[in-house]
Amino acid sequence: MLENASSNIFWHQGSISRRHRETLNGHSGLTIWFTGFSASGKSTLAVALESLLYSKGCRTYILDGDNVRHGLNKNLGFSPEDRSENIRRVGEVAKLFTDCGIITLTAFISPYREDRELVRSLFRKGDFIEVYVNCPLSVCEQRDPKGIYRKARAGEIPSFTGISAPYETPLTPDIRIDTDQIPVDACARELFEFLEDQGYIPNCPTVPDIAISNS
Repeated sequence: MLENASSNIFWHQGSISRRHRETLNGHSGLTIWFTGFSASGKSTLAVALESLLYSKGCRTYILDGDNVRHGLNKNLGFSPEDRSENIRRVGEVAKLFTDCGIITLTAFISPYREDRELVRSLFRKGDFIEVYVNCPLSVCEQRDPKGIYRKARAGEIPSFTGISAPYETPLTPDIRIDTDQIPVDACARELFEFLEDQGYIPNCPTVPDIAISNS
């Protein structure tokens, strides 16, 4: 019954295209995917970059690992299967935001290459930027703002990335940021300049006339 029902689902196209939204926004839709160990600086860097983008008039939204698990993915645990489903769902949401012409910043450990590549495959070429937030595990443990590494070392948190579960380093990230060597403001500036150089945030102030359909 469910399989037959799913075959009758079709994508409904609205009258406002992605091009219209991007022209209104003045920049391209894009997903910036931050990956790295817990406490490597993913969320901090995403917040800093978003502040820079906002100051330039860009429309943005952050999808953060902890925040998403409060709602959309609160039924998922941390088994390999649940981790993969967590990333798949976030990838689908980020794709919708990108179609809205939003610059979406996602901060997730996303430890498995296969999951990250699956998310990349959802996007058209150029819409997905993988940012490897590189920081040695020892430095992440020293930071440990939530005290979770200490708990993981004590065996209180099973399947913890970097301690009792693997992290697969990106082989060819679009950009690598070394947060143990560069202050966060400088890291954010480096990423912002990368987006400018790649033409993701050009000046595009003209809003087109659009005939809105009532159907």
